[in-house]
Amino acid sequence: MTQLGATVTSGGIRFAVWSSSARRLWVSIFDGNGARELDRLELKPEGEGVHALFVSGLADGTRYGFRADGDYAPERGLWFDPDKLLTDPYAVEIDRPYQFHWRLAAKRNEGADTAPSMPKAIARPLPKPLAVKSPLFQPGGLIYELNVRSFTKLHPDIPEAQRGTIAALAHPAVIEHLKRLGVSAVELMPITASIDERHLPPLGLSNAWGYNPVTFMVLDPRLAPSGLKELRDTVAALREARIGTILDLVFNHTGESDRLGPTLSLRGLDAQAYYRHLPEGRLANDTGTGNTVACDHPVVREMVLDTLRHFVRLASVDGFRFDLAPVLGRVDGVFDPDAPLLQAIAGDPVLADRVLIAEPWDIGPNGYQLGNFRQPYLEWNDRYRDDVRRFWRGDAGMVGALATRLAGSSDVFGTAGQPVSRSVNFIAAHDGMTLADLVTYERKHNTANGEQNRDGHDDNLSWNNGVEGETDDAEIATARFGDQCALLATLFASRGTIMLTAGDEFGRTQQGNNNAYAQDNAVTWLDWAGRDEALERYASSLSAMRLAFLALSDTHFLTGKPSNASAIPDVEWLTETGAPLGEADWNDPGRHRLVMMLGHSGDGRLAVMVNGDRRQCVFTLPAREGYEWRPATETQAIDLARPLPGRSVNFVIERRAAKARARKGS
Repeated sequence: MTQLGATVTSGGIRFAVWSSSARRLWVSIFDGNGARELDRLELKPEGEGVHALFVSGLADGTRYGFRADGDYAPERGLWFDPDKLLTDPYAVEIDRPYQFHWRLAAKRNEGADTAPSMPKAIARPLPKPLAVKSPLFQPGGLIYELNVRSFTKLHPDIPEAQRGTIAALAHPAVIEHLKRLGVSAVELMPITASIDERHLPPLGLSNAWGYNPVTFMVLDPRLAPSGLKELRDTVAALREARIGTILDLVFNHTGESDRLGPTLSLRGLDAQAYYRHLPEGRLANDTGTGNTVACDHPVVREMVLDTLRHFVRLASVDGFRFDLAPVLGRVDGVFDPDAPLLQAIAGDPVLADRVLIAEPWDIGPNGYQLGNFRQPYLEWNDRYRDDVRRFWRGDAGMVGALATRLAGSSDVFGTAGQPVSRSVNFIAAHDGMTLADLVTYERKHNTANGEQNRDGHDDNLSWNNGVEGETDDAEIATARFGDQCALLATLFASRGTIMLTAGDEFGRTQQGNNNAYAQDNAVTWLDWAGRDEALERYASSLSAMRLAFLALSDTHFLTGKPSNASAIPDVEWLTETGAPLGEADWNDPGRHRLVMMLGHSGDGRLAVMVNGDRRQCVFTLPAREGYEWRPATETQAIDLARPLPGRSVNFVIERRAAKARARKGS
């Protein structure tokens, strides 16, 4: 297909857009402020649905939008209305953020021209592509999920004018924090331009997360005032610090929503092609947002690929996380792990070596697809999340499930003889309760969202340690701190890729709000001044240990057999007395303790001692002549002769004893 979008040349600009069913298409040219329409020029059909026009005399910085006319029959997926100004699906910059206005959703002939309410696309020549570099992130590393705005909005070391922007991530104070935490890659929640859901403005709320895009390449001007260059420079600064960048992208739906939603771009150009419809003509809603992008349509497929290539070639990102990823694999509405788009992404010359992460569920038919994506896709593992929460909540019979999750979830990802785990292990993410709130609230507290606490999950697998919410009780505060340490230690002790959401390392709270998407305020802005520095130091020590002992980040499944010539098994599962866990132990509903002993390098071992009971316990580990057990982290002064605390995870490493080393050297 011919190049779409606005192509700037020395003599003018070529505008091109695709629609298979519009009868007429125009490009509207606006003045430098985007306020006044200077000209409206009809595009010419070029075949295969492409409509284009070269306009001489136009230059870099021209403001523009498209208009389309044809049948208007929403019940049949036809929304043509030349009064609706439409954003170019291939736009790379807009002059201001999207704001919802009633006229954007008005029926044909019932609303005025929407141009005053719409941002204008800005025609820009793209910069020279960067030299292709291999991704820094490798499976098994630490992904740090963050919301650009909330992460930096209150950071005291960042200049106030820069807070809340992508550029702020390149600030030395931010990079120092990421390095101290051992972050392998930051995963940026959506940074492309989005629009608020129509029910939010009347409530005085706005979408803080960005999972409501209009088109796919445009960066939100609030997050990237300097446009693509800002992302490009920030990725380079992070890469210089050996930190990769992963973009969380939304291709499953757009902010045009359901039949009552606004007409902003794809709907007004060719809704029948860009969105999936049910046989009776209604919009399919596999996303819960009112519409579903037709990722099995060849034009949509190419648009997604072009978007991914755009961010790799021009910003050198390490890879992508795909929101509600089964939509990308639906063919005629049915998920297929070998769908053309999924295969095309994994096999594309520009994209083949990128990090690809699937959120493996949507709400459509058979939408839960955990474990069903193909290599090289990693997958968010909600079974890990839920089983770890259940174990530490104190549920009965969870020791076997915990061991499976610690070991990489072979029950999910080890089918068909697969040797490595594709799991992205996480305990808390942007969606749901924070790590601190998991141990502080037994139920959600979402009244600030304006939906009478009806939104968000009802079953959070959380606990409050005796009091719902904040308390001055020192004993409860100590218990909550210990529980956060145990949860963090479990995460860092888990085989495979791990993900930590920004602020969970220092006790961020959303006051029990488990659906804070509409809280662009102190509920979601990270409180850097009030962070728990002791918890932060502990998290950093866990990360340092994980980096030192590759047996933790290895993605290969454990076998219980020696992995080298040392004759030490790659894993042994033991009771607190040092005996192998037997069938009765695994099936004991009252068991809350176990030891995962890993062969970590050469002939040494690393023991991960999990005490999920509230009572203290003496752990006994198998001894070997000439070796001794020592603490594996700086923050844990472990004496195996003394009881280990209840509800804790402790790490010890087997080293050659001092006397044995002396004899060897003599």
